[in-house]
Amino acid sequence: MPELALTPRNTLPADAAIAALAGRVWRPDVAGPAVVVLRGDELVDITAAFATMRDLCETADPAAALRAAKGEAIGTLADILANTPPAHRDATKPWLLAPLDLQAVKAAGVTFAVSMLERVIEEKARGNPAAAATIREEIGKLIGDDLSKLKPGSPEAMHLKDVLIKQGAWSQYLEVGIGPDAEIFTKAPPMSAVGTGVDAGLHPASTWNNPEPEIVLIVASTGVIVGAALGNDVNLRDVEGRSALLLGKAKDNNAAAAVGPFIRFFDAGFSLDHVRRTTVTLTVEGEDGFKLEGSSSIAKISRDPADLAAQMLNPNHQYPDGAALYLGTMFAPIKDRDTPGGGFTHKYGDIVTIAAPELGALVNCMRRTDECEPWTFGVSHLMRNLAKRGLL
Repeated sequence: MPELALTPRNTLPADAAIAALAGRVWRPDVAGPAVVVLRGDELVDITAAFATMRDLCETADPAAALRAAKGEAIGTLADILANTPPAHRDATKPWLLAPLDLQAVKAAGVTFAVSMLERVIEEKARGNPAAAATIREEIGKLIGDDLSKLKPGSPEAMHLKDVLIKQGAWSQYLEVGIGPDAEIFTKAPPMSAVGTGVDAGLHPASTWNNPEPEIVLIVASTGVIVGAALGNDVNLRDVEGRSALLLGKAKDNNAAAAVGPFIRFFDAGFSLDHVRRTTVTLTVEGEDGFKLEGSSSIAKISRDPADLAAQMLNPNHQYPDGAALYLGTMFAPIKDRDTPGGGFTHKYGDIVTIAAPELGALVNCMRRTDECEPWTFGVSHLMRNLAKRGLL
């Protein structure tokens, strides 16, 4: 049976010793969250310098500001990680949170060819996984499965669009996959994301769903991309497949936006170019002995991460507290789990590990949304807590 056991070794980036890593920790002694920096094997509370993660991200050089900030050590990373899973938690001691607070939580969809094809299949299968294999083969014959070199909005892409329309195979998902405009949607409200080591939520109404391993860009209010983290854009394939207008129900549920384990800020050793070359791996381990492995290479993305960030935040749409942007995934699990042709879907108790050498590992246990820890600490609670602590 898989276990959710977090240690610095299976959580941190391979080069953590030189990385600018910031996170958030719940401190029971102050009944509120703290912004922390990893220094050696300790987490240091720098909330006195930066009351929110948003404030740190808005500095001219967050990596430099993080390294210069003074604070107090509140515990070793090993101890805080071990205390993070709800099943093992001592509520009198600190535990790790998602590294976001006031940022809008946004996501880009259909940014990879494989993802685009799977969305078309979802739409045409109408939430029926048994019909997906046949439709997948038919669509693949028509347009192929390697569109990574096709630039969205280009003359070549528009020609393909015309061909598909004539064949009666056009789809709203193909429009955002190869058309000029990216799909950018709201994944979750600010403060609602969950971090590593905790339960992630699956709506009990869904019977066909999957993890989506992604990189999450951290974007300041100026539009500058300042760092990155890992994310799981949990998706209900049957719900979205019934109608694209159900995207909110498919995406925005309790504990369905996982981000972590830390934000890694850009500096001389880690930049957007590193993100562009990153491969994100996924492992799903079930209580039934099932194991699924996959990966998503950002190098195969159809739209550049900088373009996606610019389509999200620009003179036509501002985010004064910045935003976190899921970049999308090329991974679409189709491995049969229970019956031939039945495809993949989660089971409660699945342990999902999303990892990248430069960003560490984000680990969550899949539970029903109504059985995950309820979201009770919002923006108003944060402001009152910080004011009470004399930090505003």
